[in-house]
Amino acid sequence: MRRRIPGLVAVLSVIVAAAGCGSSDSGDGGSSSSGGDGTARVKVGIIPIVDVAPLYLGQKKGFFDSRGIELEMVSAQGGAAIIPGVVSGQFQFGFSNTTSLMVAQVKGVPVKSVVNGAASNGKVGGDVTGVGVRKDSSIKSAEDLAGHTVAVNTLRNIGDTTVRESVRVAGGDPSEVEFVEIPFDQMPAAVDDGRVDAAWMGEPAMTVAKAQGVRVVASPFAETDPELTVATYFTSAELAKKDPGLVKKFTEAMTESLRYATDHPDEARQILTTYTKISGDVLTKLTLPSWPPDIDTASLEKLASLGERDGLFGDKKPDLDALFS
Repeated sequence: MRRRIPGLVAVLSVIVAAAGCGSSDSGDGGSSSSGGDGTARVKVGIIPIVDVAPLYLGQKKGFFDSRGIELEMVSAQGGAAIIPGVVSGQFQFGFSNTTSLMVAQVKGVPVKSVVNGAASNGKVGGDVTGVGVRKDSSIKSAEDLAGHTVAVNTLRNIGDTTVRESVRVAGGDPSEVEFVEIPFDQMPAAVDDGRVDAAWMGEPAMTVAKAQGVRVVASPFAETDPELTVATYFTSAELAKKDPGLVKKFTEAMTESLRYATDHPDEARQILTTYTKISGDVLTKLTLPSWPPDIDTASLEKLASLGERDGLFGDKKPDLDALFS
């Protein structure tokens, strides 16, 4: 954005409250710093899920080091919690689902997507996220989710938006789905003990849940768009203007990381053991997303349209060209 809006702190507070996300580690905060060797020390706000494997893999392979970037990853519960951290300078870059970025933009928050993050693999019944129910549940399809509770990691986000679309496409009434907020890693237990009727789970939660007998009844990403751009890495408009060289280097390193992860899925799978507790059969069986280097614009237009339909943006529309170009 070319200008800062008044009341930015208040806007950020609204976003955090609306998302209901957990807090991220505060660390030392502040802008990136450079050591005597010219290395830029950069903090990246991430969600510790399968989707960010290329970032860690790129760090291991030296794609960032070779460009003078020393990475530190800081975990948060969801993209909507990372956005305020990036805008305030706590993180230089962040990983967020694309719906959260659209919501932030229409609220006047100065963010800019810089490179792709993750996409649907397009496989209905075998995508990186799915809606799972207990084996003995009466819910047999997405249509049956109407009138039931469904867990998502953060509310008013890409999870509930795409779940609603799955219900809508299947012939159900999405307005009758009740969404509740539960962290991904707690979802298998929440479904198993009946706290919720269903849960929209990412990996590795989905593989853990399947091992407990959970059935997948919907694949919201693939059913919304098989090429759906799910998440991107982003920065603040201030950093993009102040240090375009750093943004360019990060984008180049991340693009190389995405391509490498796509070409070496076994290495991408193995890197998960370094930042999660995934191991054994779960590591072997979990589903990987797609990691294309390019953003799929058509899928973002579909997602924005669904967000408008669900009332996520108020009386405004996200400017996709400005946000994702």
